[in-house]
Parts: sequence; C-alpha cells; structure tokens
Amino acid sequence: MLDERDRMIIDMLTKDARTPFTEIAKKLGISETAVRKRVRALEEEGVIEQYTIKVNPAKLGYTLVSLTGVDTLPERIFIVAEELKKFDFVKELYLTSGDHMIMTEIWAKDGQDLSDILSKKIGKLEGVTKVCPAIILERLK
Repeated sequence: MLDERDRMIIDMLTKDARTPFTEIAKKLGISETAVRKRVRALEEEGVIEQYTIKVNPAKLGYTLVSLTGVDTLPERIFIVAEELKKFDFVKELYLTSGDHMIMTEIWAKDGQDLSDILSKKIGKLEGVTKVCPAIILERLK
C-alpha cells in the first residue's frame, strides 16, 4: 500500500528522474537511506517500472509528431501491433478501446516523410483498414 511519502517520491521522480535522493529526503524530512529503501521497494513492487528521458523530437530533426489511430480487422489487431512495434518512427504504441483500436505516436522529419509512413508503411500492413493521423501542434503538458 502506498503512503503519502511514496506518492511524493513518485511525483518528484516523475517530474525529474534524476532528482537526487538527498534532495527528496530533505523535502520529505527523512533520511537518504529511507528514500533509497522506499524507491527500491517501489521498483520491486513494479510501481516504478523504469527511468527514462523526455526528448525534444525537433532537436533530432523530427518536425512533425502525430498521434495516429490505426484500425484493423479484428483478427489482425495483435499481429499489426507487433509489426508496428518494429518501426523506429513509432515512439509510443497502445491498444485502446476508444475511437481507434491502436494508437501510436509517430515522429516524422516532414510532411512527405509522414505521408510515406502512413501510406507506404502503416497503410500497407496486412489487416489495416484505416489510418487516422492528428498532427500535434503544441505540447501543453
């Protein structure tokens, strides 16, 4: 069961995974050793799955980011999802129950690159019935 201190640790690490344990300890009013033990327990319980970084796609030459819905024949959904995992331009991949069966975050160098990705790669996968891109104009949070 998570307590308030665990939640505060998670919040701080979510905002910056490189936050020093000494800084967390100071804010929580506990020892660094206590923070280390709590973080280790959160990792072992699977609450913290991994530490990662957030990258600015534009700084790497990707001027377009698209949240793209992909619909498939029902019997092909898992096969299509496995194929989508293989593409480097697919940065996030989700099975969903909303408007689309699969949602992806795609990074493209420009409009032509995105068009090629959607029509020549994703659209050509066996079982794909619809591809619906929504280009992100601005990240707010």
